[in-house]
Amino acid sequence: MCGITGFIDFNHSGNLNTLNEMRDSMIHRGPDHGESIILTNDSCQFGLGHRRLSIIDLSDSGNQPMTDESGNYSIVYNGEIYNFNEIKNELRNLGESFCSSSDTEVILKSYIKWGIKAVEKFIGMFAFCIYDQPKNKVIFCRDRTGVKPFYYYHSDNVILFGSELKSIMLHPSFQKNIDFNALGSFLRHGWIAAPYTIFESTFKLKPGHYFEINLNNRKTKEYCYWNVHDFYNMENRTISFDDAKEELHVLLKSACEYRMVADTEVGIFLSGGFDSSTVAAILQSSRSKKINTFSIGFEEEKFNEAPFAKAVANHLGTNHHEVICTAKDALELISDLPYFYDEPFADSSAIPTMLVSKLASTKVKVSLSADGGDEIFGGYPRYYDNMGDFNKVMAIPDILRKLISKLLWLPMNLTKSRNPLYQVRLEKLKRSLEYKKPTDIFRFRSEPFKFSDKEIRQLLKEKNINLALKTYYDDIDVLNSTDPASIMMALEYKTTLVDDVLVKVDRATMAYSLEGREPFLDHRLVEFSARFNRDYHYRNMNTKSLLREICYQYIPKELMDRPKKGFAIPTDKWLNNELKDMVMEFSRTEFIKKQGIFETKSCARMINNYYRGFDHDGERIWFFLMFQMWYNKWMV
Repeated sequence: MCGITGFIDFNHSGNLNTLNEMRDSMIHRGPDHGESIILTNDSCQFGLGHRRLSIIDLSDSGNQPMTDESGNYSIVYNGEIYNFNEIKNELRNLGESFCSSSDTEVILKSYIKWGIKAVEKFIGMFAFCIYDQPKNKVIFCRDRTGVKPFYYYHSDNVILFGSELKSIMLHPSFQKNIDFNALGSFLRHGWIAAPYTIFESTFKLKPGHYFEINLNNRKTKEYCYWNVHDFYNMENRTISFDDAKEELHVLLKSACEYRMVADTEVGIFLSGGFDSSTVAAILQSSRSKKINTFSIGFEEEKFNEAPFAKAVANHLGTNHHEVICTAKDALELISDLPYFYDEPFADSSAIPTMLVSKLASTKVKVSLSADGGDEIFGGYPRYYDNMGDFNKVMAIPDILRKLISKLLWLPMNLTKSRNPLYQVRLEKLKRSLEYKKPTDIFRFRSEPFKFSDKEIRQLLKEKNINLALKTYYDDIDVLNSTDPASIMMALEYKTTLVDDVLVKVDRATMAYSLEGREPFLDHRLVEFSARFNRDYHYRNMNTKSLLREICYQYIPKELMDRPKKGFAIPTDKWLNNELKDMVMEFSRTEFIKKQGIFETKSCARMINNYYRGFDHDGERIWFFLMFQMWYNKWMV
């Protein structure tokens, strides 16, 4: 795991000091080694910077940037290719030789041998940049799911890239202009949907894509090499549930074992839920040495899953470690959030994720997480109740639905000044009455919706904003499936999972120089799961049925069957106590006016409604606080 950065400067004005500053802004991603190079040709200067966290091949031969023996190809890379030894043997059989035991060299020589098609052989998580001197082109590439981040900034004379935005921001050519369309996306979701970022002309490379830059004519083009929708669009498999369970079990074992490949200690984040418990059970069952497991707990009982994790750890016999998150811990971390999450990000579970990462980093250099289980194996009840809701709406005569929808303007306008939460609920009801086809409700249920479009326009001073940015939510119409659960799983795999969950885990682990690995995001698992309908994922009123049955083979059912809690924190309590002064500071009239982003009256009304008890949804205030803290860190 590493941090990569660099530039393509068509003005030939780049310098090594700037590149080193960009590189070292991410020293937390790779404290073990840092190196930079600048290559020059007639077209441009090409800078490559790398921070290394040594996991595979701990020697200097695994350092980057790496150039092949001919000097024609160079790479910087972040991630892990778990099957690199198999690919390496294939290349050796074709006459290739190697100077290191690193997966970086395998990627580079795979590209030299097979071109970008080599990416189809990789099982892993990766983001890389390759300079192909013979073709005078550069390739950016990101893994299929988007586990590893890749940002780039594109102007007429320079292209900048990096694992984190902070590295790009340090280049003198970078223009730090807020994209208000993206800010609207943040207020709606709590994160910014790909391919957009908070800054203009700055983008996230989409998962499963690569981006080519022709250095001769400066033309660029993005290509998709893998799309999860292709597998959801395939014909469903017809094998029995038991056969599907056994086949999945084999794949899970393979995915978990691949992620134990390392020259350092590996641990597991354990929440006590089905996903992480299954990963821990599979790996501990095949080992005599106790695996390190890590969990986070809370003082507030309703948020605390630590006892469940400990019970599972005791049953499996792992070497278990836990830490309790207090308000004091949270306050100490909150001030760090804008630095590590260097664009606005409001998933409050980033705090416990950082705390458990901090704990794990004291014992291991790599820790497995179990993110993706809900999106792949159908873990959310909302996946299964949508057709019923749609049918209820459709049962209302069309004329009556249109009339009710129009009449809703009255309560929406009456309640907007007192209880914004009702405003959002009424807008959701209005949208529900306007459904025209089943996919409308599937998209609506998948897309997070914290502020209504109307509220966003009222809150922001910039009125000429596009709140209908084209994102992966728009891909719903290319899904051929008639199964609502499959449609929603496919949507969330490409949206919330990538831009919320994986961003959260990447920044939290990297903050403590810890490599996070995701066995459930092995692409072979979703390619398998996508070809089974809801009957395989939802049986006897239980979600994640296939995974449950596998888990029960290792852990007693009575230890696992309990209500799902999720990884939440007591934000309302903190906002009304320890964080209240911070909210008030960032909502002062003087600050808001100087900032020039929010309407003063709308902002004051939002804050007053919450603290006077009219609006009980503290998450909206949390969104505001997270943006203001980000702004204060990076824009003031």
